[in-house]
Amino acid sequence: MPLDPVAKTIIELTEAHFPRLGTEVLDAAEARRILAAQRPRAAAPVPVARVEDRRVPGPDGAPEVPVRLYWPREGAEDGLPVVVFCHGGGFVICDLDSHDGICRDLANATGALVVSVDYRRAPEHRFPAAAEDAYAVLRWAAAHAAEEGGDPARIAVAGDSAGGNLAAVLPLMARDRGGPMPVFQLLIYPMLDPARNTPSYRENARGYFVTADHLRWYWQQYLGTDGDGYGLSSADVHPYASPLTAADLSGLPPAHILTAEYDPLRDEGEAYGHRLREAGVTVDVRRYDGVFHGFFGMPGQLPAAAKANEAAHAALRTALNR
Repeated sequence: MPLDPVAKTIIELTEAHFPRLGTEVLDAAEARRILAAQRPRAAAPVPVARVEDRRVPGPDGAPEVPVRLYWPREGAEDGLPVVVFCHGGGFVICDLDSHDGICRDLANATGALVVSVDYRRAPEHRFPAAAEDAYAVLRWAAAHAAEEGGDPARIAVAGDSAGGNLAAVLPLMARDRGGPMPVFQLLIYPMLDPARNTPSYRENARGYFVTADHLRWYWQQYLGTDGDGYGLSSADVHPYASPLTAADLSGLPPAHILTAEYDPLRDEGEAYGHRLREAGVTVDVRRYDGVFHGFFGMPGQLPAAAKANEAAHAALRTALNR
């Protein structure tokens, strides 16, 4: 269907506010500086019961991983389900603050303790740093959730874009390493395959703020192109970098995957859902027409985003409250 008129206006306003980010591929430090300097002033944050910034043990020999914990506005004192959330940003930009609103909504709508992960970013820290940080936080959540009022038997993983990649990788790592296995995975327009050769990449290469060139650059920052086995031309890219290339997807938890019509990543998210289903995993894949990559964080502006949030939160509630 045609691009939603409100979505079109949002794209135009965003590109006007961040003109260089919308039209150029910058180095990581400059992109982060522009975002920090020009990030629109947010309205009063959605109230939750409590928010705390912490640091948890990192993977072997690595620094501690910063996390932000959100307790839902309404919920039990203890025994809360837990959602480990990984933010998007191409493995390069964005942070805990950029996804604060999504995490607040997630906590309140699901009644869960949300643990948002501030993983190390590329290119300073390339693959597998982000994945290993996220896995370290998953392990911490399983070991310490009860101390924070959470239930270690009911942990889900969630993430958008590059964070959707990490949320998809975590069950693979848990399966291969003996746990802790999440009970559910919420993948929001996940970034899964550095090959970038799907029809949606060609159809939506430009004009919807996040471009095919941006995504190519993100993958290069994360994987490198120095012949280390994880480069973009590698035929055997590691499944912890590209879950879509994993030979075996069996034994993974149920998934809810959402995609956007006008998103270069649309087809790989839907292909991952198809492969999960073939492997015997229960999966619900929903495409939202007329919208673009990043729409999920705009439930107050886009009806499709409100519907996507409602469906994602409902899927989490069902999975976590069994």
